Amino acid sequence: MLIKAGVEISRLNREIRRSMPKVALILWSHREVFIITSTYEGNHGVGSLHYADDAYDCKSPKENRLKCVNEIKVKLGKDYDVIDEKDHIHIEWDPKS
Repeated sequence: MLIKAGVEISRLNREIRRSMPKVALILWSHREVFIITSTYEGNHGVGSLHYADDAYDCKSPKENRLKCVNEIKVKLGKDYDVIDEKDHIHIEWDPKS
């Protein structure tokens, strides 16, 4: 796992941190390095789970992006939202009641 300069992961909550090894393995299986590009820093939408320390962004794979995103969705399950933002993948812990 790599972390972009200026990005801080120590504040992330336990459940979102638990997703990281799973995401890393999927990206690795697509011959990509898991690079976290954003957590709470930066500009995110109002009410974003980035600010609640329950979300991070990571670099999108160069090839098979949609396949990779779908694999992450399946692996993480219903309590996580995985969103293809084209230039990155947004992952958040957002359990449904």
